[in-house]
Amino acid sequence: QVQLVESGGGLVQPGGSLRLSCAASGFTFDSYTIGWFRQAPGKEREGVSCISSWDGTTMYADSVKGRFTISRDNANDSVYLQINNLKPEDTAVYYCARRSLRFSKCTLSRSQFAYWGQGTQVTVSS
Repeated sequence: QVQLVESGGGLVQPGGSLRLSCAASGFTFDSYTIGWFRQAPGKEREGVSCISSWDGTTMYADSVKGRFTISRDNANDSVYLQINNLKPEDTAVYYCARRSLRFSKCTLSRSQFAYWGQGTQVTVSS
């Protein structure tokens, strides 16, 4: 059974940092590309970052480039999202997701991801 569990969200002031974690189980972790998405109230879920399975290639949405860093630890079946210089517009529920097929390329298209975690809330406010 595929499971993805996010953690690390919270309330942080503008300019602060957070590190989100995604713990995976139930599948061969190092064979799958993992993405991070977010959904703000009243908005559609959007892709923010992705990391591929076989070579660690990364991808970022333009809105987060230079502030977000994705990484993965295949030994511990985990993916991380380091978020720096947080802005109020980063407020959202953050989800990690697994691509449908093994050894797939990075993409920020949510339709290409078959399995999702329950999300972790990030709130940026002073």
